[in-house]
Amino acid sequence: MEPDGGPAHVPAGPAEPSTPKPSTPEPPRVRTPTLFGIGFRVTGGVLTAILLAFVLFSLRSVVLSVCAALFLALGLNPLVHRLRRAGLRKNSAVAVIGVAVALLAAGLVAVLVPFVVTQLAAFAQALPEAIRGLTEDEWFQRIDGRTGGALTGALQSAGQSLVTPASLTTIANGVVGAGVGAANVVASMIFIAILTLYFLAGLPRIKHGFYALLPASRRRTSVYLTERIADSVGKYLSGMVVLALLNATYSLILLTLTGVPFAALISIAAFFITLIPLIGTILTTIVMTLAALLDSLTAAIIVLIAMLIYMQIEAYILTPRVMTKAVQVPGAWVLIAATAGGALLGLPGALVAIPTAAACRLLVDNLVVPLRRIQ
Repeated sequence: MEPDGGPAHVPAGPAEPSTPKPSTPEPPRVRTPTLFGIGFRVTGGVLTAILLAFVLFSLRSVVLSVCAALFLALGLNPLVHRLRRAGLRKNSAVAVIGVAVALLAAGLVAVLVPFVVTQLAAFAQALPEAIRGLTEDEWFQRIDGRTGGALTGALQSAGQSLVTPASLTTIANGVVGAGVGAANVVASMIFIAILTLYFLAGLPRIKHGFYALLPASRRRTSVYLTERIADSVGKYLSGMVVLALLNATYSLILLTLTGVPFAALISIAAFFITLIPLIGTILTTIVMTLAALLDSLTAAIIVLIAMLIYMQIEAYILTPRVMTKAVQVPGAWVLIAATAGGALLGLPGALVAIPTAAACRLLVDNLVVPLRRIQ
């Protein structure tokens, strides 16, 4: 104890270290974009979009060829499946199809090209005589008399306009341009044929590669929709070829029986015209009726009536049987899609438009409609 009686002094121990309080993190600084930065980004995005559009426009022929080859590969894929079910391997089936297509193309070129050239030359020589015979028909003279010679004047004006120097120059340039265009078409067809075989052989790998890029949560639905779309494209293309072949065969028989000249040439044209969706048969009927009218009015009436009957048979019997389960598209969609595709890309656009419309409807039914029901 201390002398004063107080408690003894206890020496203080070492002071406990004070734990530092955690510092509050400073909130991240949000950089407010300047007008210059926003304008620079927008300008960069617009320039990039313009550049991509320019590149696609410059490569439009290549892009169209690739799309056409993929479309044909999807159309030939059901035939590959049938050959594989018959016991062939995948590469063997593709090789068989390639050889068959090459032989068919070579046969068509060897047979049709000389025939078409001969028929066109004969048609050009017979056209003036056919027009002269048309003006001598009784029904033509009756209508021409009632119209004050308007039909005769129109034919004479058309004939005189064809023999002017400007018209002959235009015709010569058109012939040269047609030759160059034909060479380009042949080169494009060879490129599309080779690319189609590559796509046909590697179609499963292309699909699997596309599926691998999709999120796992959406892969199952995407695989289902892709397979449905590919199957509908294949069935649609096969159905259109069958319908066009039936139309061309019927046209050949009808024109031969009625004695219309150049029946084979008109039937070949009818095959390609019938490939145009919805209006192909109508255009074929008009062409055949006009060709028969150059021969006689009776033949034109018979051809017109027979084609009207065939149109009904095709609409209510052939098309439902051939195109069953191919595409599920309402008639209004078919008309709008075919018209828009034809206006954009011509015959190829009209052919692709119907499967594209079917694919859009399939996507809407399986993606958009269920989402709206949940909401």
